[in-house]
Amino acid sequence: MRWWAVANFVSNAGTWMQLTVQNLLVLQITGSAAATGLSVSLQMAPGLLLGLVGGAAVDRWPRKLTAAVAQALLGAVALVTAVLVALGGLNLPVLLALAAVTGLIATVDGPACALLGNDLVRAPDVPSAIGVGSLVHSAGRLAGAALAGIAVGFLGTAAAYAANGLSFLFVACVIPFLKAAGPAPEAAHGGGAPTEAAAPAPEPAAAQSMSAREGLAFFMRRPRLVALAALNGVSALFGRNYSLTLVVLVTGPLAGDAASFSKVSTVLAIGGIVGAVLGARLRRPSVRLVAALTLAGALLQVLAGLVPSLVLLLVLVLPMAVAESVGDTAQSTVLQTDPPAHMRGRVLGAWSSIRTGWGLTAPPLLGLAMELAGVRVTLVAGGLVVAAFVVTGHLLRGRRPRVAQLVPVREATGPGRARLGTAA
Repeated sequence: MRWWAVANFVSNAGTWMQLTVQNLLVLQITGSAAATGLSVSLQMAPGLLLGLVGGAAVDRWPRKLTAAVAQALLGAVALVTAVLVALGGLNLPVLLALAAVTGLIATVDGPACALLGNDLVRAPDVPSAIGVGSLVHSAGRLAGAALAGIAVGFLGTAAAYAANGLSFLFVACVIPFLKAAGPAPEAAHGGGAPTEAAAPAPEPAAAQSMSAREGLAFFMRRPRLVALAALNGVSALFGRNYSLTLVVLVTGPLAGDAASFSKVSTVLAIGGIVGAVLGARLRRPSVRLVAALTLAGALLQVLAGLVPSLVLLLVLVLPMAVAESVGDTAQSTVLQTDPPAHMRGRVLGAWSSIRTGWGLTAPPLLGLAMELAGVRVTLVAGGLVVAAFVVTGHLLRGRRPRVAQLVPVREATGPGRARLGTAA
């Protein structure tokens, strides 16, 4: 697990190096903001259209092999892009095609790497492993953004792509040496309750009999997973797109500049790291916890929309980022532990499609809202909508009628005879 965490940190740093310069590269080639948005959409689109298929592939294929091949392919795409940039042979159609291929590979890579990390620890430690992954992601984001400026300043844009390609290849080389964790000690010795890690694996035929469509049906039948999807969607549509809303707030009503927003971004990254550390301590996160953190983030967003100065915004941004990070860690833990083991790839694939849908829909709607009503109104109204949704959901859940559960009992019908009945 330590090797996996190191590999993920290297990979995340490389990814954020590339993402930091990718939009700049598109602008340099085309001079068009619309083309920049198109490149982002093309990279996200496969997750919307093929997320279920990618999740089904992860459930069917050997996980280590799947993750290693996906990482190697992502590395190859990044290195090809670096060579094209260095030789001046990269044009818009080629760049868009490479972005689409990257998104296609990511539909398999995402769930494969997430579940592979869980295989490296015993079942009771899975929530902590997910928290460590969230911490590594936040730390890699912070390091990657800083390294991108250094690499581009000294070596040029191609260096960021080359570094990302090498980081993927490093992960692909580490994966074959990883070993899955065995059953918990008490389960191995026959004592205590059996854990998930000690449970027998499903029959291969049973696992392969379920299609991607049936995986989506499984997702929709689980109220906890549907509730998570609803919370994630409302948050995406009305809040949490801080890289979009806060940059408009800082450079608009607060009369700041790029350096001011850089401070806000740094505090967001620090809050993400703090939240990941706290999230790693969660043992049994629940949908209710995710809802509570969503509510807290919404109320903080309302206050952020009302702040008169950058200093007060920085004070609010830290707990906003912490609430978001802890909520994301809890959400990931539920998604990766609630379904049975042979369905987790499909569930993560369904989640990828749903989340990508929100991701593609939310930014244009938020941008339109800020154009029509202003950023302050958008932040305040959006936070209130999210808060109202969470509170309403809690009240409706509390009023849901309880259905009597029937349990078998034996009712005597005569000497030496009994018949089965039911009782609430």
